[in-house]
Amino acid sequence: MLSIGAALAKIWLVIALGASIWPASHQQQLDSNFYRSRCPALEPISATAVARQIRKDPTSAAPLVRMFFHDCFGCDASVLLDSTKNSTAEKEATPNVSLRQFDVLEEIKTQVEAKCPGVVSCADIVALAARDATVQTGGPSWNVEFGRRDGRSSSDAMAAAHLPSSRSSAQPLIDSFAAVGLSIRDLVTLSGAHTFGRAHCTQVARRFYAFNNASGIDPTLDSSYAQRLRRLCPQPLDAHGMVDLDPITPNVFDTLYYQGLLMNLGIFSSDSALVLDNRTKVFVQEYAVNPVSFVQQFPGAMVRLGRIGVLTGSQGEIRKRCNVVN
Repeated sequence: MLSIGAALAKIWLVIALGASIWPASHQQQLDSNFYRSRCPALEPISATAVARQIRKDPTSAAPLVRMFFHDCFGCDASVLLDSTKNSTAEKEATPNVSLRQFDVLEEIKTQVEAKCPGVVSCADIVALAARDATVQTGGPSWNVEFGRRDGRSSSDAMAAAHLPSSRSSAQPLIDSFAAVGLSIRDLVTLSGAHTFGRAHCTQVARRFYAFNNASGIDPTLDSSYAQRLRRLCPQPLDAHGMVDLDPITPNVFDTLYYQGLLMNLGIFSSDSALVLDNRTKVFVQEYAVNPVSFVQQFPGAMVRLGRIGVLTGSQGEIRKRCNVVN
């Protein structure tokens, strides 16, 4: 689901925090009208800030969506917290070190605090910015559910343990999504966020340099594409070198990601895994030929993702700044 690993470079994808679904009562406290009277300026502020950033840097959209994935499976803005002298934060975990656009989220928070002090959580801003980034790159819109509260702790060990590997096969991904009430269709739908974004060469080089066969190329990766990736990621590998997740339209929200998977152009092993298992492949094929179906399904999957592990009511807090607890 940067991955929903490095995503998840993906928006790749994340594994669940725990093995049970968060109680329905907490989900039911989320409401798309939560800020209608409390802070009507929220959505215009976010939309303007996100649009401005994407105009300045078209690659900014994917990290904002990825941030939502990496925060959720417990949507409490814990991924935004900085480390302290007593604890290493979630953002320092290996799957999260390449996260970016924290400054955009903090900019939104600062503007919102000026209009509605102490009202809007950072967790809700993360969810809203992901929607706005999707819309700005040609994707569908949806009514974001609000009412999340911010967590007071952040653990690199927890994140490292629960974020799925970009080398995952289909079964572990299916299992982790099922553990939090998400379906196989949700898995494939949310993987579609890999329609934009980039991966570090160091994350994926094993597939085209060091696979355990004579050529060194993963047989589930198109050989011509593998040679192209070698040119884009020459050895010795540059720690900052990156490649597009979708080599066809890397900054546009569309369904060419799914078409690419059927042509063996999945950059992560976890992407390729979706066409190696018939339970997931059927949805890849559906979205590859029917973009309307994907556009219809993606909003609902994002809403369901945003309900996982939320804090509501008097739980947690409303941070004044997103990178530190109050």
